[in-house]
This record gives sequence, structure tokens and C-alpha cells, in this order.
Amino acid sequence: MQLTILGAGSSAGTPAVGCPCATCVSTDHRNKRTRCSSMVTLDDGRVILIDTSPDLRQQALRENMQRVDAVLFTHTHADHLHGIDDLRAFCQINRCQIPLYSYPEAISHIQDKFGYTLREPSNFWDLPVLAAHVVETPFEVAGQAVTPIPVMHGKIRIYAYRIGNLVYMTDVSSIPESSYELLMDVDLLLIDCLRESPHPTHVSLSESLALISRIGAKRNVLIHMTHELEYHALQATLPANVEVGYDGLQLTI
Repeated sequence: MQLTILGAGSSAGTPAVGCPCATCVSTDHRNKRTRCSSMVTLDDGRVILIDTSPDLRQQALRENMQRVDAVLFTHTHADHLHGIDDLRAFCQINRCQIPLYSYPEAISHIQDKFGYTLREPSNFWDLPVLAAHVVETPFEVAGQAVTPIPVMHGKIRIYAYRIGNLVYMTDVSSIPESSYELLMDVDLLLIDCLRESPHPTHVSLSESLALISRIGAKRNVLIHMTHELEYHALQATLPANVEVGYDGLQLTI
């Protein structure tokens, strides 16, 4: 399967509005970060989307996305959820209902705030046609086994996801000890790395590298970065098995 980073940016995106810093004025495409999301394309062409950022339409056009077969939500903060209405394009194209998966509180939030999207298929496709599912144990999506991994985002318990030997972990501040057994023998880890200085709800660069060292994945890619982290300057400081993610980066597992 292949993972494509749709967005590697934090909630403000990069460039940040009104900022003249070196990252924001850079012409290098690797310093232009839309809000955080990724898609996993399976061998049979089916697509599992991880989060629906507010930039989903722009990301879908850039990557020529034609389908979404399921969505895994890590949590329901605006920069990871508020592109949910753009799923209607994929419902229209493929005349199908798209299942959503997450933890109980996240699904309740989607039902409360975006209840109009949760509907059964009919002859009307001008709205999203979605179905919400609570998951708390390993489950199957588009024929692929998926394991939700509880992690902490400040005081909130959210999900990382394991798909085969790939783990996607955004917006993490700490990992419960009970979750480490679900992170064994990982080949590819995508992990939160907000900035260099500490933050109450995200790991900083040094904390991200410490988690990478403990988890022991063969390949590690940093995501969910602010404009404080410039691509080339950051990459020059990293170990050989760690790389800076960027919009459009394709990773084969």
C-alpha cells in the first residue's frame, strides 16, 4: 500500500497569515503545508482517508483523488474535521455511502455538529452520505485490518492508527504505557512534531525524537509542523532514519 501526505501542517497552515519568516516566504514546495491529513491507497485502489482537514478540497485536486472508501478520524478538532463536507464530492462521483470510524466521543461530536452528513443513500447526492461507526478494538476497513491506538492530546484521549506495519500518530503529547505494545515492529511511523519549544498538547521536536527512539520504527516521518520548522534546516539536524514530511510525499509500505 501507499501513504500520501495530503497535509503536513499545523492548524494555522504554512505560510501563516501575515508572517514574513523564512519558512513562510520560502518558494520551496516542501515549506508549503496545508492542514494535517493523509490517505492510504491499498493494492486494489481503495482509499482510506485519515482525517478531513479544512483543506481537503485543495488536497484532493492536487492529488487527483477520485475516491474515498473510508475515513479514520484521529480526533475532532477543527483542523482535522472541518473538511468533512468535501466528502460529498466522492459520494457523488462513486454513488456510495462513506463509513467514518473513531472513538465514542468523536462520533458523538460528529453527530451533534455535522449530523446532516449522516444519511442513507438515496437518489439525492448533493449532500455527503456518510455512516458513523464507533470503534474501540481492531476492525476491518476496505478489507484491511486497522488497530486504533489510544494516545493523549493534552488531557484528551484520541486515536493513532495502525494499518499493517504503518502507524499514523498526529496531535500527540504522550503515549499511555498500555499502548506501546500496539506499536511493536513498526516499519513506518508518521508522528506529530509541532515545533522546537514545548507545547501543552503536542510533542516538540526533542520529545518527538524521544518517542521515535522508543518505538523503534525503521522509517520515521515528521508531520503536523508549524512554520517555525523550516524544511532544510530541520532535515539537516535529524538522524538518518527520520525525515521531514511534506505535502504530496508518497511513502510505499
